Amino acid sequence: MFLTRDIEKILKEYVKFPVVALLGPRQSGKTTLAKKYFKKHTYLSFEDPTIREFATTDPKGFLKSYENEYGLILDEFQYVPMILSYIQLEVDSKKRPGYFVLTGSQNYLMNEKITQSLAGRVGILTLLPFSINELKKYNLLSEKPSEMIIQGGYPRVYTEKILPSTFYGSYIHTYIERDVRQLIQIDDLRTFQKFLTLCAGRIGQLLNLTDLAVNCGISVPTATKWISVLEAGYIIFLLQPHFNNFNKRVVKTPKLYFYDVGIACELLGISSDSIYATSPFKGAIFENFIIADLTKQFLNRGISHPLYFWRDTHDRLEVDVVIDRAGRLIPIEIKSSETLSPHFFDTVSAWNKISGTDPENNYVIFAGQENQKRKFGKFVSWGSSGSLVDRIMANK
Repeated sequence: MFLTRDIEKILKEYVKFPVVALLGPRQSGKTTLAKKYFKKHTYLSFEDPTIREFATTDPKGFLKSYENEYGLILDEFQYVPMILSYIQLEVDSKKRPGYFVLTGSQNYLMNEKITQSLAGRVGILTLLPFSINELKKYNLLSEKPSEMIIQGGYPRVYTEKILPSTFYGSYIHTYIERDVRQLIQIDDLRTFQKFLTLCAGRIGQLLNLTDLAVNCGISVPTATKWISVLEAGYIIFLLQPHFNNFNKRVVKTPKLYFYDVGIACELLGISSDSIYATSPFKGAIFENFIIADLTKQFLNRGISHPLYFWRDTHDRLEVDVVIDRAGRLIPIEIKSSETLSPHFFDTVSAWNKISGTDPENNYVIFAGQENQKRKFGKFVSWGSSGSLVDRIMANK
């Protein structure tokens, strides 16, 4: 079963580039999308040792051997990064829009390699696991956010009906055994898994590398490197603080989140509604769920997400998300409660006074089912939040 992805709307614009790069985590649907959208292209995977050896030892011969009328899909191209220089030569000598389609699941210097070799010649898109909107379109969205959080967004959980615990347990093991070892040399993989679990326990918190290092028994430079590895594999992302201090002393440290909360739930042992309901991580995980989805909504539009958080060190005022679009600031509070409360607007209302922004642009996303407009902003149910970016962009 193939579900149409939201990113396809913008993909048709990117085929105007001679090279299209689809980046994202393993199993997010990149290969499936590439094969479906570029049906006549010849598909080649660099995970195949024979294909990889040919491309590595004779890149010119490789590209000539597989040359055809329509184009090439080069899957997991990070295994043969040198091929990019030869693709550049092909692109410059032959004008063929959308001829090369590259997919990659490691972002470790990948964008740098691409931009160095193919500057101005490549359109780069990031495909993450299913968004709330994508699941809603195909009636795969439960009424309970807890069920969606535990299931996560990886396509195979839905298309092949694999139990989340089975899929994510295997995913974590495979990621650590294969991808981590390719990126860096780690002697004790159990220590790395402990580090990954510690990160899950710090969702929504300011990144404290010293704390992670001490609790994992590693050095701070090693913790720094491992955070980079998790970012490279599209496991975690760091939400940066908004740069405008509004005459306040603001936090300048990023916060840690997971691209998919299904992985985080597996690491934290949250496998059922009852465990989630009583978990001390409930609020942080719900917050992560919504922020990750907002990220997907922007990336599916081909936009690098303009998401930040804001916290001052004096009054301890914090706004969960600030969307900054060309100076237009939109604050969003995220609450795991299923019941509406006007007090949910207290923080963003105080921030309005500091920042001089209009309460009309205030949002509270919560775990209930209602959508309401109030004096101090709008309540948005978690199920409706999947199209929030579209509504915000429509009012630009």
